[in-house]
Amino acid sequence: MATHVVFSDAASASDVSQLFARYHRERDPKDLEALVMRFLPLARHLARRYATTAERDDLEQVASLGLVKAIERFDPGRGIAFTSYAVPTIVGELKRYFRDHGWSVRVPRSVQELSARVEIAVEGMTGELGHAPTAVEIAARLQATVEQVVEARSMGSAHRAESLDRSVGKEEAASLIELLGSEDPGYERAEYAADLRHLLDVLPARERAVLRLRFEEDLVQREIGQRLGISQMHVSRLLRQGISRLQEDYGAT
Repeated sequence: MATHVVFSDAASASDVSQLFARYHRERDPKDLEALVMRFLPLARHLARRYATTAERDDLEQVASLGLVKAIERFDPGRGIAFTSYAVPTIVGELKRYFRDHGWSVRVPRSVQELSARVEIAVEGMTGELGHAPTAVEIAARLQATVEQVVEARSMGSAHRAESLDRSVGKEEAASLIELLGSEDPGYERAEYAADLRHLLDVLPARERAVLRLRFEEDLVQREIGQRLGISQMHVSRLLRQGISRLQEDYGAT
């Protein structure tokens, strides 16, 4: 009867390789259990990347099933690290779970379909290549552009919307919505500009023209006089009258 290696965090790579070789040869359930226990922290870590509090147990179970699938399919004779094969397999199971349970975030149908094709391609190509395929390799296999593949892969984690009420920070003392956005002074400036246009429209035409030449075109009184064909003193008087009228009208609003 074959002896079984008991794994701990300090288990050596050679021990893992030997156990995989024996399980691939004998398919002993005890070896499968030992391998699952050895790599279960990896599956749980990947599940937590996608889980909310409510989904954590379900996703850890999905990731565990993905781990078992990876162990069953892994061929130790190819000479690649198990984790290089297991990670895309487990992540593929997690994304498939989200796909089967619907998307709460609105994503174009074409992107959803490409995302599913990318998952299948990654799983198959990882076994063929001995490593997780690059976006360029996936694009060539699926006859898509690299940009489309990158978009589809990024959408793989966009199945759930983030709550704005979620607590954040080390002590979770604030909600996400409290940390988003800021006051934009542009809104206040736009309001002032709208008020000013309204007030200018009620001024006599000559006063309105003088004020616009002075404060929009930044002309001095001499230049304004030359533009309008009036004296500099007349320009000065129109400026004072226009500003005084604006102050009165603005205070009345």
